[in-house]
Amino acid sequence: MTTNVSQARRSSRHLQRTAIHAVMIALSLISVFPVYWMVVSSLRPENALFSTSLWPSEISLDSYRFVLTRIPLLRMLVNTTVMAAATTACQVLTGLLAAYALARWPMRLSAVVHGVIAVSWLVPFQVTMIPNYVLASRLGLLDTLTGLVVPNAIAAFAILFLYHAMRSFPAEILDAARMDGAGSWRVLWQIVVPNMGAPLASLAIISFISAWNEYFWPLMLSRTPENSVVQIGLQMFMTQEGNLWGPLMAAAAIISLPILAIYLFLQRHIIESFVKSGIR
Repeated sequence: MTTNVSQARRSSRHLQRTAIHAVMIALSLISVFPVYWMVVSSLRPENALFSTSLWPSEISLDSYRFVLTRIPLLRMLVNTTVMAAATTACQVLTGLLAAYALARWPMRLSAVVHGVIAVSWLVPFQVTMIPNYVLASRLGLLDTLTGLVVPNAIAAFAILFLYHAMRSFPAEILDAARMDGAGSWRVLWQIVVPNMGAPLASLAIISFISAWNEYFWPLMLSRTPENSVVQIGLQMFMTQEGNLWGPLMAAAAIISLPILAIYLFLQRHIIESFVKSGIR
């Protein structure tokens, strides 16, 4: 009797694992299929662009040649990489300093300051886009990478994210460091930062992807393709006369390569940082 019950339980667990894996495989295929279809569409000749076959009967690189000769895509990729990296560095640095000040130097109005930062996070960037544009225009930052970075150099999300991570940092370690004569600057860079690798990595990844996908602000600020970013380059293949689907898919495939390469190279670190930081 006991043997039958054990076998039934093992069989039930096996069925559950099989069902879970089947669902995960199905969801993975659904997630990957748009990327696969983008690549396949970019390899189709123009006369077979709307074919529903899963693999093109004839592979053509005309769409890629058209993209690379029609717009300065490689220059846009460099601009986007520089802009995203600079924005990420600024957000992580400013968020780290502000979060450390809020978490370790409590004052009478700390709750008010925290509330103001939280409220500013809820305000969409589109609301402040016009004032930022006027300010950038007066400072001579139109059509520059600096103008793309400066309005996003400080992010309320980064401050709140690191603030809550620092609140869970053991206060005993900081007190021991101060008793040994370490100043606040030394405590931050030699004790706090080395032990906050997971939250900092998670924030850097989120900030980089968000900056890479930015569209509305570069659309307002950019004037020339040479000083623009890849999202604006994609929009150039969508016109009132019609969309150039082949070149659009080819450009999207090229633009996706850096993000995919970063993920494949840092896959283990990315997953580990997200798990340790509590992001699900």
